Amino acid sequence: MAKRAGSRRPGDDRGSKQVELTRPAPGGRPEVPAPPTAALALFQRGMEALQRHAYSEAATAFDAVIMGFPQERGLLDRARVYLELCARESARRPAAPRTIEERLTAATAALNNDDDAAAEELARSVLGDDPKHDLALYLLAAVFARRGSIAEALEFLGRAIALSPEASTQARTDDDFSSLHDEDAFWTLTEPPIVPAGTRRRRARG
Repeated sequence: MAKRAGSRRPGDDRGSKQVELTRPAPGGRPEVPAPPTAALALFQRGMEALQRHAYSEAATAFDAVIMGFPQERGLLDRARVYLELCARESARRPAAPRTIEERLTAATAALNNDDDAAAEELARSVLGDDPKHDLALYLLAAVFARRGSIAEALEFLGRAIALSPEASTQARTDDDFSSLHDEDAFWTLTEPPIVPAGTRRRRARG
């Protein structure tokens, strides 16, 4: 009996085109390609900055992930969550002091709260703008004295007193300089000056 066109016997696959199907991953779900290395590196950078509470730096990294890798939906969802967290935390934090007066006030508060590192950073930032600012020099002298760095403390205190002689009187009664009390150079440096009438007195550290 003649075979009709287009018909074939069961199991006869000769001449037919093979179609390969992707096997699902274990569990029945298709395998999802891993995000590019660059995207993962940016995301990791953002997470590390977030752990340091460097919210601006973290936000920059997460935003770069979102803008640079829009096809990575799984990574983008997490980046958006952390980006919103950065925005909330940044809004709650007070603005960093900018003016010299604000930085000096913040440095004084930091020193009074035993945050010597912050006090030093703020005082040095003031000296970056005004190398002859007597209060910034005085604060740095106090920081070094508290650390027991005698030579550095005397150096900065000497520079402060040279600009504002009345600072010597304050230094003699300032507990921050107690580590210098065994140094003859300290007492020589802080000999009370003779202040002419009408001379502007230096603002005391509060």
